Amino acid sequence: MKFFEIKNLNTGYGDLHILRNISLEINKGEIVALLGSNGAGKSTLMRAIVGRLRVWSGEIIFKDENIANLSPDKIVKMGISLCPERRRIFSGMTVKENLEIGAYRRRNGLKERMEKVFSILPRLYERKNHLGGDLSGGEQQMLAIGRALMNEPELLLIDEFTLGLAPTIVEILVDVVKKINKSGVSILLVEQDVHMALEISDRAYVMEVGEIKISGRSKELLEHPQIKETYLGM
Repeated sequence: MKFFEIKNLNTGYGDLHILRNISLEINKGEIVALLGSNGAGKSTLMRAIVGRLRVWSGEIIFKDENIANLSPDKIVKMGISLCPERRRIFSGMTVKENLEIGAYRRRNGLKERMEKVFSILPRLYERKNHLGGDLSGGEQQMLAIGRALMNEPELLLIDEFTLGLAPTIVEILVDVVKKINKSGVSILLVEQDVHMALEISDRAYVMEVGEIKISGRSKELLEHPQIKETYLGM
């Protein structure tokens, strides 16, 4: 059984064709990085996966079922969650309330799932009664990740989780991502920090102007001449 696979996906906005014949796959238990500069189409692909953008053609296969153009609610219930770019937490609500909202599609076992999130992100437990707007940038990113975990996904999509954060905070969040993966969650990681993403992922795809241009094992891509020149400044 294929865990997750995209086959020849095409989509865009209005008449604007953004993604062209995108194909990629994620095996169960993997961290897969999706790399590329701003405007490459990475976030557009994430929106298509979770049902927030209509797929024009192609397939998105999750556990042998084509989920292309299913509703976001159905996709979450099937086991895919998105941690969006720029966090998007509720600043006027507490950490605990933000996590509860993250689980609004699955209310059963709420306490147990929140305890599991706190075990992965203990800083959230320490701050559980604080308002989201009072958290640091790193804590807000932890909260965004924790909220996505409240639905117990099998596949977690993380969009630009290091954006605007200090290197010391990024190191902490990288450890969080590894911990989530070790708990059994597969991860698709959209990231502009190419070196970091290749260091923590198993495989990677590089997008340019809406197309996959390079793919392979992450360790091998660290030595790829084009990636070294274009993205790593070497």
